[in-house]
Amino acid sequence: MSPSKPRVSKATTSKSKVSKSKVLKTQTSKSPLSKSKASKSTTSKPLSQSAADRRTAETQARAIIQKHAPAQIRLVATMRRLLQKLLPTAHEMVYEYRSWFIISYSPSGHGYEGVLAIRGSTDGVKLCFNRGKELKDPEKLLGGSSTQVRSMEVPTASTLARPAVATLIVQAIAHNDVPFAKAGRGPIVIRSGTAK
Repeated sequence: MSPSKPRVSKATTSKSKVSKSKVLKTQTSKSPLSKSKASKSTTSKPLSQSAADRRTAETQARAIIQKHAPAQIRLVATMRRLLQKLLPTAHEMVYEYRSWFIISYSPSGHGYEGVLAIRGSTDGVKLCFNRGKELKDPEKLLGGSSTQVRSMEVPTASTLARPAVATLIVQAIAHNDVPFAKAGRGPIVIRSGTAK
């Protein structure tokens, strides 16, 4: 990963202004996040998804969560609502692996362009930051040793209400190179992960 500070577009800058209060009110094997940083591109457009297709995809997503993190269903639902609220036009990319899942919030149909992601398994739930290595993390909340991705354990929904976590989320959105669409609603997309 290049250590140079990324250029923030107008679209992502507007997202970076999400107030901490809004965040507070809402409650590695190979993955779609592990691909090298995508090149900058024009603002993405949400994929059109019918109501019926969205219901089907939501049912599939919930089944995947139930299968791999049955004790964390409510926590994952809370995290999904938070990220959907912060990034309403994001593609919610759901990848299922042998014993875990990843839900990446991407401006496009590519999981590796995702800004934030939820990783869930029977071992617990993590909030992943695709370009976490670049973020200022004075409280040392983030862990990981990959070239760019960092993550943090989310044992309870109250973790999301911590000011330091809200700050990391705002930073992550601001550091994104690929702008999110300014209007519309992002689709839920089910993708097969690499079996491991």
